[in-house]
Amino acid sequence: MMKLVKKITALAVLILAGYQSAGAQCTARNTAFCAGEELTYDLFFNWKFIWINAGTACMNIEKTDWEGTPAYKGYLITRTSKRLDRFFQMRDTIQCIVSEDMAPLYYKKGANEGGRYYVDEVWYSYADGNTHLRQRYQNRNGEVTHNTYDSPKCIYDMLSMLLRARSFQVDKFRKGDKLHFPMADGHKVEDITLIYRGREKFCMKSTGVTHRCLVFSFVEYPEGKEKEVITFYISDDENHIPIRLDLFLRFGVAKAYLNTSKGLLHQ
Repeated sequence: MMKLVKKITALAVLILAGYQSAGAQCTARNTAFCAGEELTYDLFFNWKFIWINAGTACMNIEKTDWEGTPAYKGYLITRTSKRLDRFFQMRDTIQCIVSEDMAPLYYKKGANEGGRYYVDEVWYSYADGNTHLRQRYQNRNGEVTHNTYDSPKCIYDMLSMLLRARSFQVDKFRKGDKLHFPMADGHKVEDITLIYRGREKFCMKSTGVTHRCLVFSFVEYPEGKEKEVITFYISDDENHIPIRLDLFLRFGVAKAYLNTSKGLLHQ
């Protein structure tokens, strides 16, 4: 998922506390989640102009150990229902490991999306003021490619960026502000844009509850035109939990709506 645009605003530089420098400066204070958080979602898919219940998704955070150092492990798992499997099967498992102060350490995505199978892996390390990546990509035929990448900038993956965004000081944002940063998968690094869309209220049909959310979008710029990849709605409270995710996939649009939550940092 993803692609690029120009430069970061001075405001974003302040909010991200110097993300362009690597090493210790890639860290940030986590104010939004704790180990034991469990979120479940109902997944819907747009099929010939009709929204159907397509499966489930869950996002969990647990404590782990990374090379002798305490860390967080985050999961995002999506599973289509047997009903939808007849038309399009999706089995995605995404995980990331971040330090307790939010520096990315590891990323993995195992995907089965409509018969397209692949595995992405990224290992992060920090030395000499740079971010160092080891990348691994495996295609459906089992063929594996390896790559390395070094940068003076901090680099994220899709899930570590989502966790990082939950602690943004959004009151300092203005609607339309754009954050630019490199994003890695198993075989490439691309410059990505994250746009703050502002605050929005929407009513969850399943519960009738209206949520006030902060809205962010990952966007690409194919042929210079803005294209949304993922838009996520984060609760406008101290937990900043994802309430809704809109995923613009190559085969259509999927949406995930929060069903249950437990283990939140701020009760």
